[in-house]
Amino acid sequence: MTPDPASRGAALTIPFVVNGRLVENIVHFVRILRAAGLPVGPARVLDALAAVQSVGIDHRTDFRAALCSVLVSRRDHLPLFEQAFDVFWRDPKLLERMIAALLPKVHGRLGDVQTPQMPARLAQALIQSPKPLDHSETREIEFDAAFTFSAREVLQKKDFATMTPEELIEVRQMLAGLTLPLPEIAVRRTCAATRGHAIDLRATMRGMVGAAGAVAPLRYRARRQRTPPLVVLCDISGSMDRYARMLLHFLHAITNDRHRVHALVFGTRLTNITRHLKHRDVDVALAHVTAAVADWAGGTRIGASLAEFNRRWSRRLLGQSAVVLLISDGLDADAGQGLAFEMERLAKSCARLVWLNPLLRYSGFEARPAGIRAMLPHVDDFLPVHNLASLRDLAVALRAKPHRDESMFPQAA
Repeated sequence: MTPDPASRGAALTIPFVVNGRLVENIVHFVRILRAAGLPVGPARVLDALAAVQSVGIDHRTDFRAALCSVLVSRRDHLPLFEQAFDVFWRDPKLLERMIAALLPKVHGRLGDVQTPQMPARLAQALIQSPKPLDHSETREIEFDAAFTFSAREVLQKKDFATMTPEELIEVRQMLAGLTLPLPEIAVRRTCAATRGHAIDLRATMRGMVGAAGAVAPLRYRARRQRTPPLVVLCDISGSMDRYARMLLHFLHAITNDRHRVHALVFGTRLTNITRHLKHRDVDVALAHVTAAVADWAGGTRIGASLAEFNRRWSRRLLGQSAVVLLISDGLDADAGQGLAFEMERLAKSCARLVWLNPLLRYSGFEARPAGIRAMLPHVDDFLPVHNLASLRDLAVALRAKPHRDESMFPQAA
């Protein structure tokens, strides 16, 4: 008995199919998945063709399950595959949704309408993906890479606030590959070593048992080396909105690159987003962060947020010589009230306090606001953070020793 088509899925609708060219469309679909970030190669294309040949294209459900079984290898990739499948094989308003996913969102006072959003990288992959090759036409393809490296060099020094949407998408991909190496420090625990100053008596005596009276070599122990914890406090107020959105991609990269990284954001309140950034898919992670943060692009209460951190989180996160990155422009709505005390307490609780301020991109920057003057005397490093080059300079600065020049930091008024 043949199953009811309504229960198994409607008949498959295939776009761009002329003269039954299904193979080209499957190859084109796999290329889109690869451009969106799924690890699919030529071998997966052959597997997909074999799977479709086995189940046929009479029913959409079978066709979808066949492609999913060979193209999806991790659970994290399943939502992206499902959205790409629905858009590529069925949705008639593909271009409108792709453009809407790339445009900035403007929200009113009534709140956001909860509609499923397409990931930006999937929309970009669908827009930039070429159409399936038509064998009836011959095309001559020329490659010009004369300005490839110069364009990437320009993006290294271009301000995040002045980038076009296309440049922002390319910079997000570059941010995903950045790492933040921290210098290793010696801990109290020891491990076996070939040389050292501390003799391991237990290992030495154990080696003498089988020496049969001969002289046994001394065994040594040395202190273990371990990178310290990294705590990031990021300002998400209205004046930091454009920079904070780009830096979240950087935080996602370093959170998944190393252990013991903790990220918290603050505007008018403090929110811990470490658990949300642990998701390997950057689009899903940022969607969770957006849902968890209620004060995005609002006011700024730096003193109250640091007070909450010192009271609730400092004892848990600032042990073992932790390094703190404070990302903020220092413009406090409370005019620096209580900020000096909280900054001093934060600086004494961690081994190193680095302040990253996008206002340092201006050559004539002066510490005139009360909030900035209250914070400066307690930081070890005061660095800019407005482009890719500044993030690479941050990695160089962290490898060096902390430097606090009291003449450069004016005292609080």
